[in-house]
Amino acid sequence: MWASGGPGRSDGAMLGSRTADVPDFLDLPSRPVKPRPRGITHVIDPGLSGHEAQAMMESVADYVDLVRLGWGTAYVTRDLRRKLDVYVAHGVPVMLGGTLTELAWLQGKVDDLRRWLAELGIAHVEVSSGVVPIPADEKLALIAALAEELTVFAEVGEKDPHALMAPYRWVALIRDALDAGAAQVVCEGRASGDAGMYRPDGEVRTGLVDEIVHEVGLGRLIFEAPKRHQQIYFLERFGTDVNLGNIAPDDVISLETLRVGLRADTLMLFHGDALATTGDGP
Repeated sequence: MWASGGPGRSDGAMLGSRTADVPDFLDLPSRPVKPRPRGITHVIDPGLSGHEAQAMMESVADYVDLVRLGWGTAYVTRDLRRKLDVYVAHGVPVMLGGTLTELAWLQGKVDDLRRWLAELGIAHVEVSSGVVPIPADEKLALIAALAEELTVFAEVGEKDPHALMAPYRWVALIRDALDAGAAQVVCEGRASGDAGMYRPDGEVRTGLVDEIVHEVGLGRLIFEAPKRHQQIYFLERFGTDVNLGNIAPDDVISLETLRVGLRADTLMLFHGDALATTGDGP
């Protein structure tokens, strides 16, 4: 069912970094503890207040590997430093949305952006060109320059739902970004889940995804999957350890249950083999 092996059983491994009040009597697919090399959940912060960020972290910090402060929200968030302190206290790295990087490039203020990141203590940055048409060579130079000091996540893909980029072009851009110094590449899906890897109705462009994974591999890719049916597709296709992004704060627990078969949509996917041992199967 998968391109790179099926989901494994837990044989004693703990789900995330379990706390004392979380049970562990069920056999669930193994989930590495943080910092995870795979199975990353990349959450979008659409402008939460510090209080809202604190409430989110108290509930789901174990399942969040990276928070992206969506588009340009960080620039107008009044209690930004308080919110950053919350994420740091819970061991969750933060990066700014790529829209700020694009605008800084457009206005010739990348050095100012870099200084602001340093002042904020943010060590991750996204480099995209989904709105501002940064020439390919200049985008690669920007990735390389920022990667000297920061962990760079390069985004590839169109934000226009009707702009279809050929699979070979996706592959070339992803490879170029990784060669330039990006730690991982984010495959565009938008927060609306209707562009980039998706058709305007939200359907996954399965041929595109298969081509990208075949040519690049899974480990350094993060697939934006804001919709539940999109998350289910990637879990069914690649297993629990696929990296997923643009996850809304309210959907973090939902996604984690999908990853380990604690929701109807994936229960049989991850636990169907148990029928063979109970004698109750068909």
